[in-house]
Amino acid sequence: MINLEAFRALPHAISLLGMSGVGKTTLSKALQEEANWYHYSADYRIGTRYLAEPILDNIKFKIMTMGDQFVADLLRSDSIFIAHNISVDNLEPVSTFLGMYGDPATGGLNKADFLERQELYRQAEVLSMQDVPHFIAKSWSIYACRNFINDASGSLCEIAEPKNPNDPVIRPLIDTSLLLYIRGDADTEEALKERARSHPKPLFYNPLFIGPKLEDQPDDGAG
Repeated sequence: MINLEAFRALPHAISLLGMSGVGKTTLSKALQEEANWYHYSADYRIGTRYLAEPILDNIKFKIMTMGDQFVADLLRSDSIFIAHNISVDNLEPVSTFLGMYGDPATGGLNKADFLERQELYRQAEVLSMQDVPHFIAKSWSIYACRNFINDASGSLCEIAEPKNPNDPVIRPLIDTSLLLYIRGDADTEEALKERARSHPKPLFYNPLFIGPKLEDQPDDGAG
């Protein structure tokens, strides 16, 4: 058995789990800035790698249906291009793409579009976690960061079974990193709940949960 100092000297890889807003990204950024840890943001990976094209297609669709022929012609002729500006600190394009079920007249999504985007997000999040071992290797071999921190999405619990060691999402994390769960205290949990009530944002839901909830709702989201 090695001593504490020898253990500290070893390269480390950690996966942070916890609900959205509990502090995973704050801790990850602090370790990156102060101790040269490689910060792997699942949300950033999802937006820039796996949902980049659907996000841009959605923006282009909005432009083409705005009724501005001048802009539409420029876009159609490839005279202009659209690009996202997703960063660890700006994930708004991911949220706006995911959207919320509701009346399209007020910015909502009909049932089919909402569920399709939910599934696209689910696939993207699964792939982002399966990418972790590859990025651990990159952090050491390319970026010369001895330590790696996986800032997992707050909805990881909706796509994986953390208690199942053979889960295809959790297994790569168990094999290559130490899993740490950040549990908020009672005050933190209440603050997060209040924020969700007062400033609701698009979320990913487990299909087994959201499917029955929407079953009797109108297909067009109106009402």
